[in-house]
Amino acid sequence: MKATVRLFAMARQAAARDCVEVDLPEGATIAELRRRLAGQCEALAPLLPAMWFAIDAQYAADTQTIPAGASVACIPPVSGG
Repeated sequence: MKATVRLFAMARQAAARDCVEVDLPEGATIAELRRRLAGQCEALAPLLPAMWFAIDAQYAADTQTIPAGASVACIPPVSGG
């Protein structure tokens, strides 16, 4: 399956685009998506360990399966005060 991952803030800047398409096997998890993104877009690799992912607007753990057709977002940590 092909997943389109929307990128925000520093992830968008590092990748120099607002989304990345990733080929994933059926039943792939967020952890697999992290690995594939790191291999496909080297500029994102150092950022990925700290990134959060959301599937259909809900935060997702690394063990969560990505359903076909889901909306996936890569969200960097937020700081502020």
